[in-house]
Amino acid sequence: MPNANEDTSPSALSQAQQRAVSELLRVAPVADDLARRFQEAGFSLALVGGSVRDALLGRLGNDLDFTTDARPEDVLKIVRPWADAVWEVGIAFGTVGVQKDARVGDAVRPFQIEVTTYRSEAYDRTSRKPEVSYGDSIEEDLVRRDFTVNAMAVALPEKEFIDPHGGLEDLTARVLRTPGTPEDSFSDDPLRMMRAARFAAQLDFEVAPEVVAAMKDMAGRVEIVSAERVREELNKLILSAHPRKGLTLLVDTGLADHVLPELPALRLESDEHHRHKDVYDHTLIVLEQAMELEDDGPDLTLRLAALLHDIGKPRTRRFEKDGRVSFHHHEVVGAKMTKKRMTALKYSNELVKDVSRLVELHLRFHGYGTGEWTDSAVRRYVRDAGPLLDRLHKLTRSDCTTRNKRKAVALSRAYDGLEERIADLQGREELDAIRPDLDGNQIMEILGIRPGPEVGKAYKHMLELRLENGPLEHDAAVAALREWWAEQG
Repeated sequence: MPNANEDTSPSALSQAQQRAVSELLRVAPVADDLARRFQEAGFSLALVGGSVRDALLGRLGNDLDFTTDARPEDVLKIVRPWADAVWEVGIAFGTVGVQKDARVGDAVRPFQIEVTTYRSEAYDRTSRKPEVSYGDSIEEDLVRRDFTVNAMAVALPEKEFIDPHGGLEDLTARVLRTPGTPEDSFSDDPLRMMRAARFAAQLDFEVAPEVVAAMKDMAGRVEIVSAERVREELNKLILSAHPRKGLTLLVDTGLADHVLPELPALRLESDEHHRHKDVYDHTLIVLEQAMELEDDGPDLTLRLAALLHDIGKPRTRRFEKDGRVSFHHHEVVGAKMTKKRMTALKYSNELVKDVSRLVELHLRFHGYGTGEWTDSAVRRYVRDAGPLLDRLHKLTRSDCTTRNKRKAVALSRAYDGLEERIADLQGREELDAIRPDLDGNQIMEILGIRPGPEVGKAYKHMLELRLENGPLEHDAAVAALREWWAEQG
């Protein structure tokens, strides 16, 4: 698609339409087959929303969204004999999920399909759940959608393009507008304010001024939305190609004050001598640098850790007598704050644990200096990071945002040295699974004791020996255990 300042003439629009035709022809076997079944049952079916938008952008995948005048119970009757699998999880909101394997060209591909009855939905000021009512026309359905670029449809099987709100023109201009007034749209579902930021980040679109103004005025309304829905929008934004764009919009409109207040809090007022960096801008740079180090696509754990790694700074900031600014133990405070915020957003316990651990460890490397760490310290670094070691490497490297090229090169070389030492020790000692040289059963047998607290203490002691000295021969480990046991009295 052209950029916002590029051609939006009919020829530019026709190029988008040509892309859409190409994309729709690709999915036609499954879409047309389904549409004929609805037609034979006396109902209408149209490809709608994000599927049409993505077709126009030339990026339509195998997830297809349809809308219909058929009620959910009728939809079930039509799709069950046809589909490979059917889900009714969203049926309370008028949505039936379908999986269908269909031949496209020379290959059979799996399609994930959602069929939703024409509907309108709105929040009231005391409920976290939208009230759903069904509509009778596609025009009625499209006007209730979040943005004009998502309010287009293609009626099937005749391929009639339906665009009552100028979505194609907005798509070509790369701008997000609402079909009606943004105030009405955001009153219907306040989560749409976050969706504006998310789509801006995913599609690299601009948000229309009137939409931004409504987001600022209505930001507090997002608090009526459930934590789970907020979390999912936040995840999609963070995992997007341009998360800075979406996060900046959340902060500038005040939405972040309600969903992720730790982020705007990083905009610390500069001291009169400007002797500490802008923590907010630093954080966004760290996030972008972490993205550049990703190996297998977007990594939510790494990106969340990059976004939250310095959130302990505002609470730990101190102005020292010599004019310097310090943030002592901000990594420990930040880890606790990370756990609290992610728990409030209903993240999984495992993800909360991993991200909090990365935040806690992100400064550990800075004690490495020019390579003064002992082998014992390197072992403890690896042990403490555990399976997060690779992500910790990436986070630590990303945390260097200094403009001083000499300092940046020195930090990079120092971390290269640490990684080389880790690799060397891993090759010699199997660092990935550091365990004592004697396990619990061996400890009990050697000391002649039964299961109990003493076994745990002995195991911990042997683990400390392993970390401090590296692996011991069996006889040496037995002697060390007996010596420790004798000292216990």
